[in-house]
Amino acid sequence: MEIDIIFKIAAIGILIAVICQLLKKNDREDIATMVSIVGLIIVLTIVVNMIGDLFETIKNIFNLY
Repeated sequence: MEIDIIFKIAAIGILIAVICQLLKKNDREDIATMVSIVGLIIVLTIVVNMIGDLFETIKNIFNLY
C-alpha cells in the first residue's frame, strides 16, 4: 500500500473538518452536513477503488479467473 493514499485521505478529512467548522460558526449547519457527507463519499470512493485493486491482486496471485 502506498503511503500517499493515507496522506490524501487525511488531507481530505482535515479540509472537510475545517470547512464544516467554518460553516457551523456562520450558522450554516445544513450546508456543513452536506459538505461532510460529500467528504465521506469521496473517501469511500477512494477506499472502494483500493479494495477492488486488492481483490484483483489476490485474483492474479492465486490464478483465479
